[in-house]
Amino acid sequence: MKARWTATLLLYGMAALTAPVLAIAQNLDVAVVVSESNHVSAVTLAELRKVFAGERRSWAVGMPIKLVVRAPGSHEHVAVLKLLGMSESEYKQYWISQVFRGEADSEPMSLPSVGVQMEALTIFAGAITFVSMQDVQRGMKVIKVNDHMPGEAGYPLH
Repeated sequence: MKARWTATLLLYGMAALTAPVLAIAQNLDVAVVVSESNHVSAVTLAELRKVFAGERRSWAVGMPIKLVVRAPGSHEHVAVLKLLGMSESEYKQYWISQVFRGEADSEPMSLPSVGVQMEALTIFAGAITFVSMQDVQRGMKVIKVNDHMPGEAGYPLH
């Protein structure tokens, strides 16, 4: 009986210690990042949805938009799915349909790491991607969403 009580207390203790960490991890802001050469400095959430749904294909200056997303399962990929209100399977099917109907040349470029995202931003001047705020690097231009930067109250992407 004493061993069971000790095990129960230990489990509750571990849960109490990990719950704040999990809550913080789930609420990390996701920065919207573009190439440094891109003149865009802010978008609305509605514009961002259109961009990541492939409905908007170029920036105001005529530069083609290149969608870059993190691989499925990443925090950033989950943020894209939330933005679009889709599950992973719906997202995949959506892009297959877009390409099949000729409404898109290809689905967004899916990359495995922040380093490769950084490379894509250097190669494609019109690239846009999501990066967890703690992973933002020099050379990545973070833009405002609904007039808020990541970390500010009212910022919509977590």
